Amino acid sequence: MVAAGLLTACGGDPEPSASPSPSDSETPTPTPTPTPEPEPITAPLTGVEVAAEIQLPAILAKIDDHPDARAQFGLEATDIVYEELVEGGLTRYVAVWHSNVPQQIGPVRSIRPMDPGIAGPFGGMIAFSGGQPHFVAAMQAVSTSTSVIHGGGTYDAYYSRGGPHAAPHNVILQAAQLQADNAQLAPPQPQFAYSDDETTPTSQTTGGPASQLALAFSQGQSRQWGCDAGTGRWARGQQGVADLDANGNQLTAANVVVLRVQVIPNGNIPQTMLEGYSGEGFVASGCSWVPVTWSKPDIATPIQIVDAAGQPVVLTPGNTWVELVPNEGSASVS
Repeated sequence: MVAAGLLTACGGDPEPSASPSPSDSETPTPTPTPTPEPEPITAPLTGVEVAAEIQLPAILAKIDDHPDARAQFGLEATDIVYEELVEGGLTRYVAVWHSNVPQQIGPVRSIRPMDPGIAGPFGGMIAFSGGQPHFVAAMQAVSTSTSVIHGGGTYDAYYSRGGPHAAPHNVILQAAQLQADNAQLAPPQPQFAYSDDETTPTSQTTGGPASQLALAFSQGQSRQWGCDAGTGRWARGQQGVADLDANGNQLTAANVVVLRVQVIPNGNIPQTMLEGYSGEGFVASGCSWVPVTWSKPDIATPIQIVDAAGQPVVLTPGNTWVELVPNEGSASVS
């Protein structure tokens, strides 16, 4: 009986359990929204990534390539160089600096009839040492470019004669100071498309391998480019000899754009025909090459370069040389 009583005493109703208060439940932590990566800033004339936008104008100059004018000052720092046929079977350059402008460039020489169409798309300032009056007038008529003429009065303080070359191959321009003093002018627009994290140079996607380029502007003026397999850069030669800068280093380029062009006489001066014209050519980049077609509708528009599918050709970021080889000359790839 005692045991039964103990069992009865222990068999009462169960105690109710306490419900958790609302404050006891955990509030979920929201997932932070990831901060998007900023778009990279690239130099407009090279496609190379830079820390900040370069809010300065391009500086262009007519640079002498007479044998007595070599080695030139500043070509190693150019963003883009155009090589064109002039009288006597020789060539001159329209050299373009923007992302890295040297203190001095030269030798500066006179303007030619095709230069307005080359310079027009860049805006900025173009330096030259005069020229035939109608060629000078045509260059001054390009509203997008400011003509910086040696001996013209306005910009003479930026010019001097000096260096190791004898006149007339000794006109030197204080280029960095000229750019800094004209910072109110707009920076240049891009002239070409460049590869990035999402695109590959066209020559490497639809082209073929290349190690040597052989060009002839005239009977006496040949150019050679050889690709360094380690760096993918192209090293330049003239008449079979390495083309050196003023520091004794061979000139190189990330891209070599070879355009076959019609050349007609303008008086006694050969004129490369660009505006309203088109033609064939090829682009060499990163030890590969691809055939291209070029066109240029007007002075202010950059030269358009497309592949066989009609798509804009994509270059490797870096400096570019544009070789305007006459149809009467030659250009080959191996």
